[in-house]
Amino acid sequence: MRFILLCTLLLIASPLQAAERLNVVASFSILADFVRNVGGDRINLTTLVGADGDVHVYTPTPSDAKRIADAKLVIVNGLGLEGWLPRLVQSAGSKAKVVTASAGITPLKLGAAADPHAWQSIPNAKIYVTDIANALAAAAPDDAEFFRAQASAYLEKLETLDREVRQAVVKIPPERRKVISTHDAFGYFSSEYGIRFIAPLGVSTETEPSARDIAAIISQIKAARIPAVFLENISDDRLIRRIAAETGAKVGGTLISDGLTGEKGLAPTYIDMVRHNIKALTSALDH
Repeated sequence: MRFILLCTLLLIASPLQAAERLNVVASFSILADFVRNVGGDRINLTTLVGADGDVHVYTPTPSDAKRIADAKLVIVNGLGLEGWLPRLVQSAGSKAKVVTASAGITPLKLGAAADPHAWQSIPNAKIYVTDIANALAAAAPDDAEFFRAQASAYLEKLETLDREVRQAVVKIPPERRKVISTHDAFGYFSSEYGIRFIAPLGVSTETEPSARDIAAIISQIKAARIPAVFLENISDDRLIRRIAAETGAKVGGTLISDGLTGEKGLAPTYIDMVRHNIKALTSALDH
C-alpha cells in the first residue's frame, strides 16, 4: 500500500515540477541552441522559427502568440533581425521580459542598417551565452548557480571551437582567403577570422541570375582571383559547372548562416554549424 501511495505521489509531483520550470521562448533555432545549453532541464523552451526556418521572412502563427503569452522570458537576437516580433509580443498581451541576447556586441553595418548576424563570430556567441545566462539567473534565482555552471561549461566548448577555427584559417594561404557568396551573413565571421566574403555583382538572392549576371560573376572571379564560390541561389548545376570551368574556382558547397538544420542535417547545433562552415571553407581554399 505504501508503495502504491509513493508512486501516486511521484506521478502527481512530476507535472508540478515541470510546471515550475521557467517558460522561455527563443525567436529562432541558433538562439534556442544557446538557451538549451544554458537552461538544460530547468527550463521549458519553445522556439518560434525552428530548424531549417528563415527568421528573416517568418510569418507568426496564432499558436506563437499563445507561446509568447505563456512565457516568462522571450529571448531575441535584436539588431533588426526579428522585425515581426514586437507586434507579436504586443498582440499576445504578454508580460514576458524580452531579452536581447546580442546586447553588448558592437554591430557591423549591412548597408545603412545593423548587420544582425553577430553569432557568426564565436567571441560574439560567447556574449550571447553570457547575456542568456544572466537573464535566466535573474528570472529564476533559485537555479542561478545551475545556469552559470551550464554556461561556464558551454563557454569552454566555444573557446575550443574558436581555437579550431583560427588554427584552420592559419593553414589557408593569405592570398586565398577570399570567396564569393550570395549570403550577406558572414560579415562578423570575416571581421573576426580574416576570410573575405565578396558579394557577386548584380545578383539578387531572390531570383536566378541572368546570363549577364553570370558573365559579371565570372569576370569578377577572374579579376580578383577568387579561389572558391558559394553561390547558393544558383540551383542549376549547369551554371555552377560553367562558373567553375571558366574561372577555375572551386564550388565550395553550402554555408549555413541563418538557422540550424534538423537533427539529421549537417548542423543541428551551433557548434556543428561552425565546424561545417570552416570545413567547407578550408577544403575549398587551402589548396
